[in-house]
Amino acid sequence: MRTHGWSGSAPADDAEAVDRIVAAARRAIDRSGDEFSIAEVARDLGVTRQTVYRYFPSAETLLTATAIAQTEHFLDVLAERLIEIREPATAVVEGIAYTLERLPEEKYLGLLLRPGRASAFSAGVTSDTAKSFGRSLLERFSVDWVGAGISDSDLDELVEHMLRIVQSFVIDPGCPPRRGAELRDYLSKWVAPALL
Repeated sequence: MRTHGWSGSAPADDAEAVDRIVAAARRAIDRSGDEFSIAEVARDLGVTRQTVYRYFPSAETLLTATAIAQTEHFLDVLAERLIEIREPATAVVEGIAYTLERLPEEKYLGLLLRPGRASAFSAGVTSDTAKSFGRSLLERFSVDWVGAGISDSDLDELVEHMLRIVQSFVIDPGCPPRRGAELRDYLSKWVAPALL
């Protein structure tokens, strides 16, 4: 790692560099929304754009990393909402429905999943990053997945299935979009049977 730049205080290692870049990107997103630039992030850090590109090959990958880093609060709220639900199908239905309903209010999650970003989300819905996010979501549920007969590899496939369901609703929410009980009824009829 180069020692100059970084406004005179070089990071101790690559992990710290990534953390600083993500923090600067968060500040840029707070100022400019998802139209922030790598140059803006680099200026904030006192480094060149090439330094930022060394860790994140595009503004899109930096946006994704920043959004995922900021979704911890959403995951905590979702886990708290689902704490009493132990049945896998009910938990998955509520997890998907709540995520879709919260998108307009969840700034960073919304950056990834709102309809205007659908093409970026479409390309990455089965990426390792998306699957890791989905897996951390399921692991916060109060469901005993193993006790329910869902193996580790099945859980990975369930994550992918849930991401694809969310993706389809983001790309085309329906006309009019389903909300509340209607959304949950639809998911219970067509998604829940996959877990039975």
